[in-house]
Amino acid sequence: MTKRTGPHIAIVHDWLVSMRGGEKVLEVLCELYPGATLFTLVRRPGELSPAIERMEIRTSILQRLPFAQSRYQYYLPLFPAAIRSFDLTPFDLVISSSHAAAKGVRVRDGAVHVCYCHTPMRYIWDQYDQYFGPGRASAPLRTVMNALRAPLQRWDVETSRRVDRFIANSRFVQDRIRKIYGRESEVISPPVDTGRFRAVEGNNGYFLVVAALVPYKRIDIAVDACTASGDRLVVVGSGGEERRLRARAGANITFTGHATDDEIRSHYEGCRALLFPGEEDFGIVPVEAMACGKPVIAFGRGGATETVVEGRTGLFFAEQSAESLSGAMERFRALSFDAGGIRAHALTYDREIFRERIIRALPEARQR
Repeated sequence: MTKRTGPHIAIVHDWLVSMRGGEKVLEVLCELYPGATLFTLVRRPGELSPAIERMEIRTSILQRLPFAQSRYQYYLPLFPAAIRSFDLTPFDLVISSSHAAAKGVRVRDGAVHVCYCHTPMRYIWDQYDQYFGPGRASAPLRTVMNALRAPLQRWDVETSRRVDRFIANSRFVQDRIRKIYGRESEVISPPVDTGRFRAVEGNNGYFLVVAALVPYKRIDIAVDACTASGDRLVVVGSGGEERRLRARAGANITFTGHATDDEIRSHYEGCRALLFPGEEDFGIVPVEAMACGKPVIAFGRGGATETVVEGRTGLFFAEQSAESLSGAMERFRALSFDAGGIRAHALTYDREIFRERIIRALPEARQR
């Protein structure tokens, strides 16, 4: 591939271990800047899309540490030092795609640093207890993190001051950037490849969850609600919470583990509705489900409140509890939804719309 001319550009992404929402944003950035150098804390080769894999990728000192590719979260206290170790002095433009440490890179005087912020580091702010509270982490780990939380928060705020411009992935994150960092930002919603999906009117009688099985996703709420009601629930995803969730699930709950894109699309097409019990920064999964014409029953906070339209493309429940979700599911049974109308709404988040907005926000992309 021919390298681009013009400004020397670096892209910084927290870690490259799977294709999730943040990586879908990164994928478009890599398409716009194919000659850029991509920096990341840890890389697991072969797990990303071709647009990302073909980049020149440089990893941090964490890459050489034991189990870093699978247990990188345990090295959280080392993230600041690792991200500072990157030498970005040759680069005129630095774009960080950050939900943890990427925005903490050091850039030279005169260089421009634009941060696409998926969220301020959730582990040390409002979702700290979801990761390190009693029952979530061992006593020794809680002791260590209680000591490190305040220094990490200070570092997170201090490094935000070195960013020239923030782009938020939702109004919810825009508010968090303003509250935590004291900075303003522009909102550009993440890309959703809606062309991969089609509106499907019928269903196979089950509710669906598609998520990484990690604490803040609150999959336990969906599992408990459906175990109590007897509704069939298919849980697509893997993660550290899987054993705990299986232990509390009834026989009507099916766990598929990791699924391919084609398998996930098939699950969307067959479901009655997607259940979305977590408080997400944006949430690409609900938009994908809606691109299949499927309604979404979501917790009424976070990014879902910006993508789901009450009564038209789905419903909200007010409290993160199985009882509140069960109430919304009961209301859902009495309603009907138009698959074509739901899909039409999802198209407003299409990948090409994101690409056009990013090009306008980053004029250097036109030099490709």
